[in-house]
Amino acid sequence: MNPWVGYVSIAAVAAASTLIGFYGLRVSRTTGDFYVASRTVRPWWNASAIGGEYLSAASFLGVAGLVLLTGSQGMWFPIGYTAGYLMLLLFVAAPLRRSGAYTIPDFTQARLESHGVRRVTSVLVIVIGWFYIVPQLQGAALTVRITTGMPAWAGSVAVAVIVAVVVVAGGMRSITFVQAFQFWLKLTALAVPAVVILIVAGGGVPGIVAHAVSIDPFPPSAGPSGLDAYRTVSLMVALLLGTLGLPHVLVRFYTSPDGVAARRTTVIVLALLSAFYCFPTVFGLLGRVFAPDLAEAGQADALVLMLPGRLVPGPAGVLLTALVIAGAFAAFLSTTSGLVVSLAGVISQDMLGGSVRGFRIAAVLATIVPLVVALATESSGLAGSVGLVFAFTASTLCPVLLLGIWWRGLTARGAIAGMLVGGILSALAIFGGGMPAAWAPGIRPFLEQPAAWTVPVAVAVIVVVSRTDRRGAPRGTESFLTRLHTPEA
Repeated sequence: MNPWVGYVSIAAVAAASTLIGFYGLRVSRTTGDFYVASRTVRPWWNASAIGGEYLSAASFLGVAGLVLLTGSQGMWFPIGYTAGYLMLLLFVAAPLRRSGAYTIPDFTQARLESHGVRRVTSVLVIVIGWFYIVPQLQGAALTVRITTGMPAWAGSVAVAVIVAVVVVAGGMRSITFVQAFQFWLKLTALAVPAVVILIVAGGGVPGIVAHAVSIDPFPPSAGPSGLDAYRTVSLMVALLLGTLGLPHVLVRFYTSPDGVAARRTTVIVLALLSAFYCFPTVFGLLGRVFAPDLAEAGQADALVLMLPGRLVPGPAGVLLTALVIAGAFAAFLSTTSGLVVSLAGVISQDMLGGSVRGFRIAAVLATIVPLVVALATESSGLAGSVGLVFAFTASTLCPVLLLGIWWRGLTARGAIAGMLVGGILSALAIFGGGMPAAWAPGIRPFLEQPAAWTVPVAVAVIVVVSRTDRRGAPRGTESFLTRLHTPEA
């Protein structure tokens, strides 16, 4: 691959994102602009921005790599990623917007009237955000190394610096413009090469699909069918419920003008995600037919970057490769930007007074810590790494958020106990899943995909402790829930 293709593509995306971000700075004047864009973002614009920040390295590169490795089993990831927004539409979007909160800790404190709940929620939001940022920076490192030949650390540092500059300059309003642009760039960067490759490769979609699904998965599926079924169910629990607790996604609903706009935004997001995930799946199927060597060489996550140059000859292949590189870099920038904004809001309000200056300092802190972690660790599968973050989120923030919206019996002690138990169990499972297979082969699948048992345990702890809490629900519960579930005039 010609390194100049990578240099030009990455530089173009970085320059465009920075310029659009500084355009947003012109209209970011108040504290509300920095935290929630003054709650004036319309549904189509907001949906594009949500798509921009949600479609991360795992979506742009990792899904295609999983389909390459496992065939139809890898398709559960895009299904789960998309279906999570249906859960948001049904249970969270409008009530969360009506709460009037700026951040998830704001919501839990207002709902349960407890500073202790706020502190625990804030810590979890920060931990989740940092661990979600790390795969984005590792994906950037992979992309820069493959496309330019530069050291891998250069990609991580470049994304961190660009994101920090844009977020510090304009906050949420600025990032909204940037992420909306990046979503449409990512969609174009996958759709155009996929269509061209299908035409050039011959046989069209039916022939490619028939050939791809006839290939046995490699490496061979491990374990009996019962464990495979467990893995699939647990993965879907993590993806469906984990989406409901992602701080950078939830903060987007605070930017909607009202609850109706929040619901409309979610419906549009569902349509946009459904369209987008068709194309990583196509890349994965194409890879199973034309590039199986990437899986055998441990480079499945590089499939999207390398396939256009292999299958499309001449200048057209170079242009398609440049487009894919640009889309990949936009994926790292947009998701990292959304995470940094959400973390900066929490850190600023809880530790730095909630001012614009505090927001800017917090944005720098929110970028530096995951950058250090990314530089000190090596990437595993991108989609798998993000899937574990979803499992952790589904076991901690999601139960408290759902019960806080729909159950009047929730108490502060119950919420704290459930978040701590869910967080500890899922963290132990995630770290235990990395142990050698020979140590405990019987329980390894339950550690690799823990959501199917950690989520029910967390919910049970919340309900039991809330039921036995003598203080009972906060005094303002009825009025708060009435506000959440009463449509605006």
